[in-house]
Amino acid sequence: MSVPGLPDVDRCLVMGVVNVTPDSFSDGGEWFDQERAVKHGLELVKDGADIIDVGGESTRPGAQRVSLKEELRRVVPVVAALAAEGVAVSVDTMRGEVAAAAVEAGAKLLNDVSGGLADPDMAPVVAAAGVPYVVMHWRGHGHEMHTRTQYRDVVADVERELRTRVDAVIAQGVDPSMIVLDPGLGFSKEPAHNWRLLAVTRELGRDFPVLVGASRKRFLGKLLADADGTPRPFAECDDATLAVTAIAALEGAWCVRVHNVKPNADAVRVAAAIGSVRG
Repeated sequence: MSVPGLPDVDRCLVMGVVNVTPDSFSDGGEWFDQERAVKHGLELVKDGADIIDVGGESTRPGAQRVSLKEELRRVVPVVAALAAEGVAVSVDTMRGEVAAAAVEAGAKLLNDVSGGLADPDMAPVVAAAGVPYVVMHWRGHGHEMHTRTQYRDVVADVERELRTRVDAVIAQGVDPSMIVLDPGLGFSKEPAHNWRLLAVTRELGRDFPVLVGASRKRFLGKLLADADGTPRPFAECDDATLAVTAIAALEGAWCVRVHNVKPNADAVRVAAAIGSVRG
């Protein structure tokens, strides 16, 4: 399932992450300098990234919001520099004003972890820009998401809540052909919830392409915890991320969002080769 205006290949796409933040959960501070962020984005493209996702605000559990002015300062120059190099750039933001500025700077995709809930101006911006839009399942900002993990049936509940958001943004003028869904792994979810959602990737993608963002997330660290229960550090979960990528790609994910691009770019090609002979 392809998305207008973005790379169209016969496999799952790979989105490389560039966090222009001092406090993101796995690599906060590494690419906070704009020049280093741009260089890193270009390196990820060489490693096989089809899309580079630039974010200027951490959405990790417990994170506090940054000001609009600061987010714009962090994000827009990096988006512009990467777009000038011909990179397909996504911007990871919950603010309509940042989204508009990023599109003007050359962004081709808007990745909104709030699915339009954090800013009522987001959907009109997306509609006017005419670019693809990721609608993620979301129940609240980082400082409150841990209190909102109750579900009757996580798959049914997430599907219903996503459908509500999709209907809302379409009503505000967003073209349905431009919508991508993200089940929001790690956002207001316990580990078991994330595994259930990954297991139904194909079902979630019945009507819209699906973006899977499992890279280095807490539920992987908990799965791989030491004998004493200490979770594995985020940066040591890349092998587990690779396993998730291969499975998600084989199960029909449109794109995977990852920090360590090169092995994941290999994994989606392996998955595509297997998928091509399944019949």
